Amino acid sequence: MENDKIRTMTTWFRNWFLDNKVVAILLISLLILLNFLVFSKVMYMFHFVKEFLGVVALPIIMAGILFYLLNPLIDMMERKKIKRVWGIALVFVVISGLVAWGIIILIPIIREQATSLIQNWPEYWNKLLEQFDSLLSSGMFSQLQGKLDDMDKSIIKSITEQTNGFIDSAFSGIGSVLGTVTNVVIALLTMPVLLFFLLKDGRDLPYHTMKLLPTKMRANTYKVLKEINMQISQYIRGQLLVAFFVGLMFWIGLAIAGLEYAVLLAILAGVLNLVPYLGSFLAIIPIVIIALVSSPFMLVKVIIVFAVEQALEGRLIQPLILGSNLKIHPVTIIIVLLTAGKLFGVPGVILGIPAYAVIKVIVEHIFKWYKSYSGLYVEPYNPAPKPSVPIEKRKVKKRKRFNVWKKKK
Repeated sequence: MENDKIRTMTTWFRNWFLDNKVVAILLISLLILLNFLVFSKVMYMFHFVKEFLGVVALPIIMAGILFYLLNPLIDMMERKKIKRVWGIALVFVVISGLVAWGIIILIPIIREQATSLIQNWPEYWNKLLEQFDSLLSSGMFSQLQGKLDDMDKSIIKSITEQTNGFIDSAFSGIGSVLGTVTNVVIALLTMPVLLFFLLKDGRDLPYHTMKLLPTKMRANTYKVLKEINMQISQYIRGQLLVAFFVGLMFWIGLAIAGLEYAVLLAILAGVLNLVPYLGSFLAIIPIVIIALVSSPFMLVKVIIVFAVEQALEGRLIQPLILGSNLKIHPVTIIIVLLTAGKLFGVPGVILGIPAYAVIKVIVEHIFKWYKSYSGLYVEPYNPAPKPSVPIEKRKVKKRKRFNVWKKKK
C-alpha cells in the first residue's frame, strides 16, 4: 500500500514538475536570474575587467567600424588579383593622404568657421529673440506676453543654475578629462594596428572561434554569428555612407544658397545623421536659426535645400544604400534611441541601434528554439487578419482560414 502511494506521488511529481515543459522553462529562467543576482553582488571583483575594457574598447570599436567600411573594398581588390597585404597598404596610404588633406585644408576652415560661429552666436540669438519679441508684441499675442515673460525668466534662471553646476563639475573633473584624452590618444595610436590585422586575418576569425565551441553547438552558433555580422556590417556601412552623402548634399546646397558656415553646418548635419530620424531634426535647428537671422529670403532658400536633401535621401540614397535589410520599425528605432540615450548618453544613441539588432537576432533564435521545444506553435492557424488587407476582405479570409483549420481538426 505504501509502495503504491510512493509510486503515485512519484508519478504525480514527474508529470507536474520533471516532465512539464513550462515548469522546466520557469526553472531555467529562475536559474538565469539567480546567476545575474549573484554576479551583481560580486561585481566589485571584476573592477580590473572594467578598467581593461575602458582602455581597449574604444580602439576596438573604431577599428571594427573601419573594418566593416573598408573590408568590401579590400575583397574587391583581392578579386582583381591584387594581394591582400598590398591592397591594405594602398588603402592605408589613401587614408593617410585624406587625413593629411583634412589637417592641411579642411580643419583650418572648420576651425575658422567654428570660432566665428561661437563668437557670433550670442548676436544671432539676440537677433532671433528680437524678432520673436516684435512678433509677440503684436495684438495677436498680447494676452500671452506676460506668461511668456515669466517663462523666459524661469528658463534663464534654470540655464544659469545648470551652467554654474556644470562649471563646478568641470573644474572638479579635470582628472577624468585628462584620463579621457589619454584614452583617445591611445586609441588613435593602436587603432591602425588593430585595423590592419582585422583586414588581413579577420575573415579567418570565425573558423578559429568555432574550434573553441563544442561540436554540437557550432552550426547554430555560426548561423547566429553570421546573421549578427550581416546586420552590423549593413548598418555601419549604410549609416556612414548615408551620413557622408547627407553632409555632401548640405555642403553643396548651403554653399549655393550662400549661407554662412556652410562647411561646418554640413559636417554637423552629416555627423548628426548617424542618429536615425532625430539627427536630421537636430541638424536643421542651427541652420534655420542662422538663416532666419540673415533674411527671410535666406530662410526660404534653406527650406528648399532641406526639402531637396530629404527627398534625395529618402527616395534615392537610403533605398540604394540601406535598403530594408535591418527590418526595424521606425517607432522601435525612436524608442531604442530614447532609452539608450537615457541610460548610456551619447554612446548609447550612437550604438543603440546596432546593439538592438544584435539582441534581436539572438532573441529570434531563442524564440525559434522555444517554439520547437515547447510544441505550442504547431498549428499555423491565426484568426487575426493579415497586414494591409482591406476591411471588406478580412471577414471572408478569416472565415476561409477558420473552415480549413476546423476540417483539419
